[in-house]
Amino acid sequence: MYRRTALTLIAALAVSLATAASAQSVKLKTHEIEALLSGNTAIGDWEGVSYRQYFAPDGTTIYAQENARSTLGEWRLDAEKDEYQSIWPRDADWEGWFVMEFAGTYFWVSKRTPPTPFKVVEGEQLVAK
Repeated sequence: MYRRTALTLIAALAVSLATAASAQSVKLKTHEIEALLSGNTAIGDWEGVSYRQYFAPDGTTIYAQENARSTLGEWRLDAEKDEYQSIWPRDADWEGWFVMEFAGTYFWVSKRTPPTPFKVVEGEQLVAK
């Protein structure tokens, strides 16, 4: 019995290591970004500060940080570039971000900043529950 359990654990570990070693980053396509974000909330840390951002299906977005006033902006998708774009009240132009997935974690990726991890929760969850 002990030997069977040990062999099962070794096999499970080998499969787990092989899966982790073969994990690749994937750039999401426009339809995948829409399915991920539309009607949902991204949660992460931006420059060391926790945030939540809700992406309404109508193209509005709300960015919320603890102890700060929320900001209402707009979001859209650029199908030619497969990127998420946003514009905020003080911005002159739309800014674009690729959305990448690696080993079950999503990342905002741009030329200006390092990849920034985030997770997505279903619905509008601007306040931690």
